[in-house]
Amino acid sequence: MPPRLKAFFLLALALIRTLVRRAFGGGRNGFRTFRDNYAADGLTPVTPEQRAQLAGFGRCIACGLCDRGEGPRIASSRGEYHGVMELMLAASRSMPDFGAAALAFAHVSDEVLAEKERDCPTCVPMRAVAEFVRAKAPDARISLPVLSGPG
Repeated sequence: MPPRLKAFFLLALALIRTLVRRAFGGGRNGFRTFRDNYAADGLTPVTPEQRAQLAGFGRCIACGLCDRGEGPRIASSRGEYHGVMELMLAASRSMPDFGAAALAFAHVSDEVLAEKERDCPTCVPMRAVAEFVRAKAPDARISLPVLSGPG
């Protein structure tokens, strides 16, 4: 069978199978299938509202203004918290990092984030980012390296 004819046949077969599944309710559950395929990568499905919310989180331009005065919190976190700017950059752009980001958000209060929001030149909704990350973190996998001492 010529390759072009075979491709057309396979495409037609897939279309027929899809139409039959939709007509008789034999289709797969989209969220369940998504979780099955992407859970190991730390990705979880989002609703259209959450997707729109995520689009507004990526405004951070890495100016560093939100990291002013964060030295003591960074030092006391033992490596879990690297500053607000890193949280805004990573947490708003990488869902697999939500588990680690939630650990870091534990070191900064919503009151502090509200102050940082006022100083942000691009108006990043820092408290909304924190709330979203905390809500989604249980679905994300935390894959932090296990460090052992010498010897």
